[in-house]
Amino acid sequence: MIGCLGLRVTGWARVPLNKPDPQSGSILTATVLALAICVSLVFAMAQTKTPSAAMVPLFEDVSHQADLSVSHISTAEQHYIIESMSGGIALFDCDDDGKLDIAMVNGSTVEHYRNGGDPLVTLYHQDANLKFNNITPSAGLARKGWGMGITVADFDNDGKLDLFVTGFGGSALYRGLGNCKFEDVTEKAGVRGTGFMTGAAWADYDRDGFVDLFVARYVHLDMGKLPEFGSNEKFCRYKGILVQCGPWGMEGESDLLFHNRGDGTFEEVSKKARVDDPRHRYGLGVVWGDYDDDGWPDLYVANDAGPNFLYHNKHDGTFEEVGLLTGTALSADGQELGSMGVDFGDYAHDGRLSIYVTNFNDQPNNLYRNLGVQGFTDVGWASKTAQPSYPYVKWGTGFVDFDNDGWLDIFVANGHVYPQVDAIPGGPKYREPMQLFRNSRDGTFENISAASGLGQIPLACRRGVAFGDVNNDGNIDIAILNVSEPPTLLINQSSNADHRVLFKLIGTKSNRAAIGARVTIVAAGVRQFSEVRAGGSYLSQNDLRLHFGLGAGMKIDSVEIRWPTGKVEMLENIAADAIYTIVEGKGIRDTKPLPPPAIGAPSGSR
Repeated sequence: MIGCLGLRVTGWARVPLNKPDPQSGSILTATVLALAICVSLVFAMAQTKTPSAAMVPLFEDVSHQADLSVSHISTAEQHYIIESMSGGIALFDCDDDGKLDIAMVNGSTVEHYRNGGDPLVTLYHQDANLKFNNITPSAGLARKGWGMGITVADFDNDGKLDLFVTGFGGSALYRGLGNCKFEDVTEKAGVRGTGFMTGAAWADYDRDGFVDLFVARYVHLDMGKLPEFGSNEKFCRYKGILVQCGPWGMEGESDLLFHNRGDGTFEEVSKKARVDDPRHRYGLGVVWGDYDDDGWPDLYVANDAGPNFLYHNKHDGTFEEVGLLTGTALSADGQELGSMGVDFGDYAHDGRLSIYVTNFNDQPNNLYRNLGVQGFTDVGWASKTAQPSYPYVKWGTGFVDFDNDGWLDIFVANGHVYPQVDAIPGGPKYREPMQLFRNSRDGTFENISAASGLGQIPLACRRGVAFGDVNNDGNIDIAILNVSEPPTLLINQSSNADHRVLFKLIGTKSNRAAIGARVTIVAAGVRQFSEVRAGGSYLSQNDLRLHFGLGAGMKIDSVEIRWPTGKVEMLENIAADAIYTIVEGKGIRDTKPLPPPAIGAPSGSR
């Protein structure tokens, strides 16, 4: 029971997914709006002053100039669900030259797959002047199949990043050899898997110094007995037109957890760890994060057309699923949504990780605000991110400080699953716009999609999104996978006086890539933190370096690093506007200056 300003809600209205009940719709709408007003008023009590004359981040599409020419593989009609779910994209440094490279999952088609499939991934090396070179053949990334997602880690702690690519019928683990060369160790490591594998993410969940691997699986699909397009009136129709079947009406699959033995091999322990999903939900996006700040990584899984999972780490090799108990399984009105992309972030500066989840069209995105011991509350409507996102099919996402004001913004990539929707007069479209929500610093966000230049970029059907500083100028850029098209690379051309910093962490006793490390900084009186993550968004991988916008802060008063082993190190009086490499137990080992901020007022000025 909830009471707020005279509003009392004693039960939740339940509405079937994508099939609104005309009688309950008005009740549901009133309930949602009332709850949104209630939560908004609560946040207003703790409101901080919003930025005045803040400069909007501006993005330029440099995909063509960057020579990103390989198209993701799919079909024009997408008659089967497997044809619409790929794929992921990654930003990582494959040769340790200080510049981010791009790996894009390729997808496939039913015909191609039956004839051996397509190479799972395309790798672009960043050369000079933001030019990228397709080095896939020489990199050793030759395994074929049907690629879905991608994530990066150093699973053997040899100082060279490794690639894991999920796929239908079999995934691939590529061990890094240095200089963007890889060795296929999939069978040797024991992580090939089976079924329709989608989101994957690495974390050292037992803190033994070696990263482990969680893999979500989607629906059970038999390539020899694919459901016929439009064959079922209940599960193969959308707004009166024939479409692909599923996931509704299809059997789901369990999830996988591969424990790293430390000798180059893995043991599948999902049942033992209690993260196997015995009810076989439709798993998609996954992300690890220490939501309760106890020093142990927890796991969030976005499920399509079902409740989402939040697995709390019990410190003994097992997990407890607490999604319903914490308020992160369903929407604010108790609905099971079609969830896809996920991210953790402290968008409100309250010292806790909140969760953002993207969902299907005619559904709001969820912003689960972390209230600590009270659990989470879905403030999607109150935050003003639900309303503009409602009409679209939403995928890749992330909490990112795009204008370096010290407050996390939110980016969302959109794109429908049914090409046939273009035939519906006045209805949704297959190619949809991107969205950017700027943090207003009062619990709400402002839709600045048009002002940021995103509105001028041609529409596409987008999926995975990765974030990182591609040109090392201190601004976070965006790489996006487009179905049946080459990827998009958006360079952040923001120009303001705000300062920033990036940290590259190297573990010694912890896993070498420092996945799971938490960095907390204090600058200009503002405390903020972030964690190194391998996996997230929608089936994608962000830059492993941690970025912080500092606003007017010209130096960082303190830097606290909590390594994955639990050890804490402190640094003080660190200059802004640099990229620091920090080695566990040895402090700063390299400093690369960033270009000076532009002259003028900082966007974070009050």
